[in-house]
Amino acid sequence: MADFEIESSEGCRWVKVRIDDDDVRTERGALNHMQGAIAMDVPVPSLKAWWVSLFSDESLLRPRYSGTGSVCLDSTFGGYHVMKIHPGERWILDTKCFWASDGEVKLSVHRESTWTSWWADQGLFWYKTALKGEGQVVLSVDGPVQEIDLVNDRLVADGPFVIARTQGIRMKVKRPARSLFAFWLSGQKRAYVYEGTGKLLLCTTPYWRQRMQHDRSAAALYA
Repeated sequence: MADFEIESSEGCRWVKVRIDDDDVRTERGALNHMQGAIAMDVPVPSLKAWWVSLFSDESLLRPRYSGTGSVCLDSTFGGYHVMKIHPGERWILDTKCFWASDGEVKLSVHRESTWTSWWADQGLFWYKTALKGEGQVVLSVDGPVQEIDLVNDRLVADGPFVIARTQGIRMKVKRPARSLFAFWLSGQKRAYVYEGTGKLLLCTTPYWRQRMQHDRSAAALYA
């Protein structure tokens, strides 16, 4: 399997991947530079994947790098989280969270329910990347990540802070309060509710440079 290493300098972080007669998949446009006897190709997605791409912000064209050498991906003020996928597991990632993975990890798409998509302001179709197989996966995140185990339990978040979940956990977006009166007074527009048994990856606090970049981008947008 590939070796994924998170490096940092001048407040930025990036992923360096070392492969030895192996292959990795990355997000589209993520390459910074590579060294060694490495060839890049792009596996052609299925017709279903092409159709999904018409309604999704997720890129289904993920380059594959094969051979021996090292691949360095683009840097960010945010961070990266390396996780392990075990046989029998199926993980569902948040939108634009996938960054890289071992070639043995299988990528597919998962569709949230229409009602959940509507409440989350994602329109009628909300597609996400799903993972299964065995190997390591790198997620693009805003800050430190916490893993939470749920056993017939529920987690309620004020926003889309859960970046990944196993298939045994259902996701809903709804009012945080039962009554409309409490909803108006609470100041909370919506709640992301996760119920069931499985694992969650939670990222609630961004790195300060990433937070400043988001704030400046938002200010420039409304200027």
